[in-house]
Order: sequence, then structure tokens, then C-alpha cells
Amino acid sequence: MKILEQYILRRVVLMFLTALLPVLAIIWTTQVLQRINLVTDSGQSVGSFMVLATMILPTIVSTVLPFALVIGITQTLTTMNNDSELAVIDAAGAPRRTIQRPLILLAAGLSLFSFLMMGFVEPAMRVNVRTMIATAYADLLSSVIEEKTFRQIEPGLYVQISERQAGRKMKGLLVADSRDPASELIYYAREGAVEENGKALVMQDGEVQRKSPTGDVTVIRFDRYAFDLSDLSEERGQARFGAKDRDLFYLMDPDPLDKRFLSHPNDFSAELHRRISASLFPLVFAIISLMICGDARSHREARLHPMASALILALSIFWGSNYVTSLAETSSAYIPLQYILPLASGGLALFMLATNRRPALPKALAKLIQAATTATQKRLGTGTGGAA
Repeated sequence: MKILEQYILRRVVLMFLTALLPVLAIIWTTQVLQRINLVTDSGQSVGSFMVLATMILPTIVSTVLPFALVIGITQTLTTMNNDSELAVIDAAGAPRRTIQRPLILLAAGLSLFSFLMMGFVEPAMRVNVRTMIATAYADLLSSVIEEKTFRQIEPGLYVQISERQAGRKMKGLLVADSRDPASELIYYAREGAVEENGKALVMQDGEVQRKSPTGDVTVIRFDRYAFDLSDLSEERGQARFGAKDRDLFYLMDPDPLDKRFLSHPNDFSAELHRRISASLFPLVFAIISLMICGDARSHREARLHPMASALILALSIFWGSNYVTSLAETSSAYIPLQYILPLASGGLALFMLATNRRPALPKALAKLIQAATTATQKRLGTGTGGAA
């Protein structure tokens, strides 16, 4: 690679990282804060929470990366144009590919990186996160760790404890069970403990109140009573995985007995093609950025800032791709659109880049904007003159 190409690549990579890291940190922080209840509700340690936060990070990299590349390319090339560096490069007779080659190679490498992240790393992290959360909430004792506070274990089942002691023992238990519409049960116990396997809550020295649909209340005292938690523990400890949690090989050949696949088969095919098509975004967005600001332009030329133009086009393609994916989840007939949208956008930008054509608004829209601008200037000018 030539010295000039290395110089351009170095500046773009530096600006790319400058844009990527802060945005990644902000989005990562918001995602982590949404799961802060893992500590407050289930009593997990700070170390476990940090492990969870670390596993969340790879799941957002592939989304932020293409836009950071757009910012890196447009900001670097715009700065070089303002400093007349692009004009000097053209005047020196350097071919246009001197600017384009290193950036397209960078974008191709990032596309491959995105493909690997979305295809294998991201789903593996999603599985780990779901498994960790399900395991944390599987134990009833961890779910009611906060004293003197009602906790909803599942719809219709609430638990409160007055005091937590060493081991798995508790004092002052109150369990309200209204899951069965035929009866409402309220358990009071002076002491209790959760078995080591989490299958039962053993209560001692208490009573149970049973209320029938007719309003009759029956009170039974007990010395020892075991409240069955086996079904609850199994259900809470079992993570449910969807299409986004599966790796690329699984999406290509799903388990025919997978309940989620049987109920939503289009989700798996739509997710498979979304990952493949979305991995093209870094390359497509880089070509669009080069089309917008890859050549020397006059400072007097009135135009929207190149970064704003490139980001608007990139966001439009990104949102359009997500919309097409949602359509593909309802019907497999929309799957070709998942590829047509990025490939057509990139192909059009590549054609304009190869033929040295500059993007411009349609003449009708340009005239409308010009007329609106002229009318606004006249009004401001008239108003200013009257005030004077």
C-alpha cells in the first residue's frame, strides 16, 4: 500500500474508532441499565452482573459499526477537502482509486467481521445472557431476597419474608397463591426454608387460609407444610431461545422439533437472510460515503454537509432493511427484498462513483427548495427593511 493510501487509511481508522467507541459505550450503558434488576431482584453479585454486561457488548457492535464507518470516512474526507488536500492529490495526477482503494478494503474487512459477529459470536452471547438470567431467577430464595417486600414469582403467586437468616432459612413467611381460579390460598408461617434443590418451600408453625369462589373461608393450622416448587423452578430455570439466539448453522438447518420453529418458521428464514444481507452494510455505506465526498469540491458549492447526507442515506437503508425483515417474518416472498435493498443501493452508488457522477436532488425538488429559499429571503429582507 502506498504512503498516501496508508495516510488516508490511518486517518479514517482513527476517526472511525473515535466515533465507534463513545456511541458503543452509550448504547451499551443503556442496555446494561435495563438489566440492573438482575442484581436488585435476584440478589446476584456485582461480579455476575459485570459478566452479564460484558456478554451484552458483542450483541450491539455489528449495529453501530457501519454508522461509525460512515462518520469516519465522511469526516476525514471532508476535512481533507477543506484543507485542499484532495485538490492537491488531483493536481498531482494521482488516480481516484488512491483514495478509494484503502477505504473499500477497510469496509470489506469490516463486512467480514460483521458477518462473523452476527453469525456466530452475537447469538452465542445472547444464549449465555438468557441462560444466566433464567438460572438467576430459577431459585425462589434469590427471588425473594429483599426483606419485607412483596415479590411476584409468577402471575398470581406472591411471596414476602420478614427476615432472612443464615443458609436458606427465613422467618415470617407470607405466600399468596391465586393461580387457581377455583380457590385462593394464603399461607402464613413463622419459619421456613427452601430446599437445596429448590423443589419445595418447607414452612413450619403456620396456617393456610382457603377462600372458595362463593366467599367461604377455611383456616387450617399446620406444624409443617411443604409448598411444591418443582414445576415453577423448572419453568423459571429454562431459557427460551428464538431465532435471534441461534447461530448461522442452526438457522440453515433448524431442529424440526423446536417449538419456536414450529410456531414461527418464517422468523428463522428471515433472521438468516437478515444477517447475511446486513453484513454488507459496511461495504455499501463506505461506497455511498465515497460517492458523496470522495472528490475535491469548491467551498462555495452550496450543499448539505456530506456527513449528514451519508448518514441520512445509511439510516434510510438500515430502516428499510429492518422493515423488509419484518415483512419476511410474515411471508417468505419478501426475502429477495432483503438482498435487493442493500445491493441496489450499493450498486447505484458504485455506478455513480465509477462514472464520476455527483449525487444531486431531482430538478423538480431542487427548484421547489430554491423557490422556498428565495421566498424566505425576500420576506426576511422585506421585514428587515420595514423595521428599519
